[in-house]
Amino acid sequence: MNEHWKNWLKAAGVRAVKTVAQTAVATIGTAAVLGEVNWLMVASASALAGVLSMLTSVAGLPEVEA
Repeated sequence: MNEHWKNWLKAAGVRAVKTVAQTAVATIGTAAVLGEVNWLMVASASALAGVLSMLTSVAGLPEVEA
């Protein structure tokens, strides 16, 4: 794998992990108390956000020069 793709994969991965964390925090924050958190929904929404982040990164990442 050449250097460009390694850099792209690293940058896209970092963005995806941040997106997953942000989505989890936002989803957990919708419950009044921790006991009411729907953990399946948190995991599902966070995973979907990570996939969408990776797909969005295909359009281009400013961190990775062409």
